[in-house]
Amino acid sequence: MKKTLALTAASALTLTLAACGSGASKDESGLTLTQAGKLTVCTNSPYAPFEYEENGKIVGLDADIASAIAKELGLEASMLSVSFEGIESGVALSSGQCDIALAGISVTPERSSVMTFSEVYFKDNLAILVPAGSNIKSPEDLAGKKVGVQQATSGEDYAQKAGAEVIQYEDYGLIQQAIQTGQIEAVVGNLSVLSQMLTSDSSLSVAAEIESGEEIAAAVAQDQTQILEAANKTIKAMQEDGRMTQLQEKYIGAAQQKQ
Repeated sequence: MKKTLALTAASALTLTLAACGSGASKDESGLTLTQAGKLTVCTNSPYAPFEYEENGKIVGLDADIASAIAKELGLEASMLSVSFEGIESGVALSSGQCDIALAGISVTPERSSVMTFSEVYFKDNLAILVPAGSNIKSPEDLAGKKVGVQQATSGEDYAQKAGAEVIQYEDYGLIQQAIQTGQIEAVVGNLSVLSQMLTSDSSLSVAAEIESGEEIAAAVAQDQTQILEAANKTIKAMQEDGRMTQLQEKYIGAAQQKQ
């Protein structure tokens, strides 16, 4: 009997801790938030120009959009860097780790089955980045080559289908180190992100741009309708009043704009 009671008490404690661990609570506005008074935003830094650290703070295109969405809700944006795998699987959102995700996320049918996407705020293509003197000139040349990708991304999917020897990395800072030191022969990723590597290292170049027509949007858990409505309203307003164009010029450059 004591054992049964002890197990029952332990189970109750586990449930209580699990509930507390989720962090989700009703805000005075009626929103269910991870932190009261804040819009907790899952992102994946460094992933310039969408998000990266500057003076200990996460900044970038996604951070500015997140701040505007938070303002629409009467909240303060709190950026939280987590693994991209956790974001794109939907776990970070469904578990209540964050209220919304902005992490340069491409809209795909698979991701749409586990999360709800906002209005698209940026369109991008994939590209192949190579070091000086590379014999990789086209997607067909990727077969059998050591290619660096960020895990759980469309770049990884493309490199695998091209027959490359795919090497996964957590972020693009590590990928840039790998290609500079000869650990990999090429990188496949979003052109907007690879352009940042080109800016910092003139020995790298784009071997080929792949017309993938990726659409990038914010994402919420499937039951976060109020936050989704605020995100859509904000993104549309920013597109109509020119703020989105200004941000894209600031962080990405007019030449890389796809909208």
